[in-house]
Amino acid sequence: MKKSMSYWSFPGGLENTAPYGPVFARARELGFQAVECAYAAEGVISPGTTEAECLRIREEAREAGVEIASLATGVYWSVPLTAGSPEVRAKAIEHTKNMLRIARWLGTDAILVVPGAVDVFFSPGSEVVSYDVAWDRARESVGECLGEARRQRVAICVENVWNKFLLSPLEMKRFVDQFRSKWVKCYFDTGNVIPFGYPEQWIRILGRRIARVHLKDHKWRFVPDVAKVPGFEGFARGAAWGTMGAFCDLGAGDVDWPAVVSALREAGYDGYLTAEMLPPSEGLLERTSADMDRILER
Repeated sequence: MKKSMSYWSFPGGLENTAPYGPVFARARELGFQAVECAYAAEGVISPGTTEAECLRIREEAREAGVEIASLATGVYWSVPLTAGSPEVRAKAIEHTKNMLRIARWLGTDAILVVPGAVDVFFSPGSEVVSYDVAWDRARESVGECLGEARRQRVAICVENVWNKFLLSPLEMKRFVDQFRSKWVKCYFDTGNVIPFGYPEQWIRILGRRIARVHLKDHKWRFVPDVAKVPGFEGFARGAAWGTMGAFCDLGAGDVDWPAVVSALREAGYDGYLTAEMLPPSEGLLERTSADMDRILER
């Protein structure tokens, strides 16, 4: 398995403004074998990015001695494939097809796709879509991109995210399998399932369907009264009980890393493990590199 880091974890990555040359060089310096690039509505890699620009980024990666693991994006949160508006869905499909072409130009064979959402919890006022309707729209939208995926020989990798959709490995398995295509796979995120599942179970159930893996950790714990936790006084005024949870450094949360690594090996996964650690901060890259070495026993 190859040690990879998300572009979003580097300074300027979330804004999609960091030049890739220095990012690749820093990744190599810290012992990463690959970097996951990112696509946004504006910035370094975006809808207007040309093949020549991608080839230059690809050459910068080669010169630095790292590989391009995949192409991720956050555009689907504002332009979902399950939107009620046909115009918005068409825009999401257009982004997906753009990503497929750009991924091929970059020399990678996988893009991250959020298949849709029942709602977007961090966007107040966002559209709420009935679960069954979201399923049908996601199936139709991904299906419309399948021809381009075949042409570019790049896989559409559906990720498990906090979208109140595809909430179990059985659903994810069914969703991927309905396309009967090697160009629709799963992008599995270890930390995203902690509030409602066990990553090692997802891995064993999904097996060969997993084409890419995000490494994140998440601390999810029950506390008898959130209001009594130092720093949270008054947070749940009058509540008798509550919960707390947060993403955290790899190894500091509830992911059972030996079980996860064992499950990945049992599944025959030998691809990229991309740490997606947000937001960028002092020491984050160094800590993450060391944490991944411990997890992989290097």
